[in-house]
Amino acid sequence: VNVLLWWEPFGRPRRMADCRRRYNITGCRLSADRSRYGEAQAVLFHHRDLALHGAEGLPRAPPPRPPRQLWVWMNFESPSHSPGLRGLAGLFNWTMSYRRDSDVFVPYGYLYAPPAPRPFVLPRKTRLVAWVISNWNEEHARVRYYRQLKEHLAIDVYGARGLALAEGGVVETVSAYKFYLAFENSQHTDYITEKLWRNAFAASAVPVVLGPRRANYERFIPPDSFIHVDDFPSPRLLATYLKFLDKNKPNYRRYFAWRKKYEVHVTSFWDEHFCKVCEAVRAAGNQIKTVRNLATWFES
Repeated sequence: VNVLLWWEPFGRPRRMADCRRRYNITGCRLSADRSRYGEAQAVLFHHRDLALHGAEGLPRAPPPRPPRQLWVWMNFESPSHSPGLRGLAGLFNWTMSYRRDSDVFVPYGYLYAPPAPRPFVLPRKTRLVAWVISNWNEEHARVRYYRQLKEHLAIDVYGARGLALAEGGVVETVSAYKFYLAFENSQHTDYITEKLWRNAFAASAVPVVLGPRRANYERFIPPDSFIHVDDFPSPRLLATYLKFLDKNKPNYRRYFAWRKKYEVHVTSFWDEHFCKVCEAVRAAGNQIKTVRNLATWFES
């Protein structure tokens, strides 16, 4: 299967993944060489670059679009950060995003049951609550919530407005904390990012989440693996509960019961995405369709 990247995400050239070695996906040829347009079974268009270049930057005839070539719209930002969706109706055949109802579904992470579960060892916890944030915006719900929560609880903030991360980065730093604020930059269906999967789960901190509703999180993770801000009538009561868990080891440890059965997979940008498309093209055979209302679907 030949897959062409029309733009390399964010304009950063990269070595193409070996899909067979990394993901056991065979017969996959990835390229960013536009001269191969005519032989590509699928062409990937990254939305952020599409928004930057405009629809004028899409392939132009001649050469005409080969029959049965799939155009795949790829986006991992939320609708709040995806400008220019309106003009894209009827252009693409497939969608690829973090949404479970995408044609090619690639979440930011997932849980899986390994053949033989490894014993889980909780790292030593010496601190209470951490938050890593690079995009600080006073208008965001997460910043407003943080401002109220910090009135009742000490929170160590890292990133743009706070402390520098330790040598090993986010996971290394956060693993010393009992809780992590996995606050999304906007609230949308299925928009659950590396803030949960890597910053909290991979660092063995209990995520305190602000994003879609609790029921949406529970489609992907066990109900007792996280704390949702909506579980409490106010930030003050959430703070009270976190302080209670801090002093009650058995209650705190219950948030790790799921580790007996599951391991965490954090999706690797962008290799995993490109290889997944290859696999999907092969599985689809000759089925072809058109995404009529991209904006209506993605913003729903």
